[in-house]
Amino acid sequence: MNFVEELKWRGMIHTIMPGTEEQLNKEMTTAYVGIDPTADSLHIGHLVGIMMLKHFQRAGHRPLALVGGATGMIGDPSMKSQERKLIDEETLRHNQECIKNQLAKFLDFESDAPNHAELVNNYDWMKDFSFLDFIRDIGKHITVNYMMAKDSVKKRLERDSCEGMSFTEFSYQLLQGYDFLHLYQTKNCKLQMGGSDQWGNITTGTELIRRTTGGEAFALTCPLITKADGGKFGKTESGNVWLDPRYTSPYKFYQFWLNVSDEDAAKYIKIFTDLPREEIESLIAAQEQNAGLRPLQKRLAQEITTMVHSADDYQMAVEASQILFSNQAKDVLHKVDEATLLSVLEGVPQFEVSKSTIEAGVQLVDLVTENAQIFASKGEMRKLTQGGGVSINKEKVADPFLKIDASFLLNGKYILAQRGKKNYYLIIAK
Repeated sequence: MNFVEELKWRGMIHTIMPGTEEQLNKEMTTAYVGIDPTADSLHIGHLVGIMMLKHFQRAGHRPLALVGGATGMIGDPSMKSQERKLIDEETLRHNQECIKNQLAKFLDFESDAPNHAELVNNYDWMKDFSFLDFIRDIGKHITVNYMMAKDSVKKRLERDSCEGMSFTEFSYQLLQGYDFLHLYQTKNCKLQMGGSDQWGNITTGTELIRRTTGGEAFALTCPLITKADGGKFGKTESGNVWLDPRYTSPYKFYQFWLNVSDEDAAKYIKIFTDLPREEIESLIAAQEQNAGLRPLQKRLAQEITTMVHSADDYQMAVEASQILFSNQAKDVLHKVDEATLLSVLEGVPQFEVSKSTIEAGVQLVDLVTENAQIFASKGEMRKLTQGGGVSINKEKVADPFLKIDASFLLNGKYILAQRGKKNYYLIIAK
C-alpha cells in the first residue's frame, strides 16, 4: 500500500513537504503524531490523526503516538484565543494510560513486528532539561523573526479579543520542534504528521533538525475536518463526542455517525474507516440510488462504533435505536444497560416514584395518575387502555388495574410508560 496515494484518495492530505513520498517509498519510515493529554479520553476530533497513524502502519511504516505531557502543560496557541489551564504530572500520567488503551484499538503496540507502534511522552525528556540548557542548546538555532512569522503566532496576536500571548505559549513551537529533533535522534523518526493548523510547528521541527544535525526530515498535514453546513465537526449540543463510554455512550456515539448528512457521510467514510476504495465507491453509488436507505451512514456508524467500542456495543446500539420505534423492542429493553437506556430516553419526561410503593405493588391506573401524572384522570387512562393505547415496557396493557411491582423494573429502577403512539414517559423508582 502506498501511504501517500492512500491518503490522497481519502481526502486526507492538506500539505506535504517535497521529498516526503520519496522517503516513504525508499524505506520503512518512522513518523509521529502529537496528542494533547489534557483529558483522560480522546474525542472524535483526534480520530483523523489516529487514522493517519493506522494507515501509516498498514503501509508497513512505524507509527509513534506522542503524548504531549510537557507541551500539554503549556498549551498550543494555534487556533486558541486564550491560554489553557496547566495540569499536574499525576493527572498527565493517568491520562496517558487511558489514551494508550484507546489507541490500542487502532494500532499494534504489542507485536514483535519491526513496525510496531510505540507511545512516547515528551515529559520524559523535557522534565530534566534545564531552562538555561534549553535556550543555549536549542533556542539559539531558531530566531524570533522565524517564530513570529508562523501563522499560529500571527493570527493569535492579530485577534481583536486576544489578551496577548505569554512567553510560555510563544515557546510552544520551539518545544514541539525539539520533540521532533529528539525523536529524530533517538527513534530515527523522519516524519511528523498533524492537522493543517500544525504546519508551522511541524516545520519548525524540520528546520531545527536541519540546523542542528544537517539531517533531513519531513512534514505532512491533513485538512481540518468541517461539516457541510459549516458547523464545527465533532461537537454536539452536549459537547465533545468522546471515545470513552463513560462520557459518550456507545449508543450516542453510534447515533452521532448515523445522523450525519449525506454529503458528510461520503467524506467521513473515507477518513474514519479503513474500508477499501471499491467498497466505499459502491456505498456512495447505492446512496445516490436510494438516499432514504442511508447505506453510507449505516456502514459508517457500524465501522467506527465497532472500531472504537466493540461489535457487541454496535449491535446493542442498533437494537436500542429501535426501542422507541418498534413494537418488538420489549426484549431489548430488558437487555440494555442503564447508560444506554438513559441515552435512548434522553428528553423523555420523567417522574420519580417511591421504590417501596412499586415493591409493595400498585395498580397501573393509580401509578400513572396519582404517583406519576401521565394521565389527567383515571377515566382517560381506562378509556385509552381499552382502545389499546397504553403500553408498559413496550407491551400493550389490556387491564388498567394491572398490578405493577418490582418485576416490571428495568435495571432494577425504571419503568417505560407509553401513552398513544409517540408519547413516552420514564418512571424512576427511588
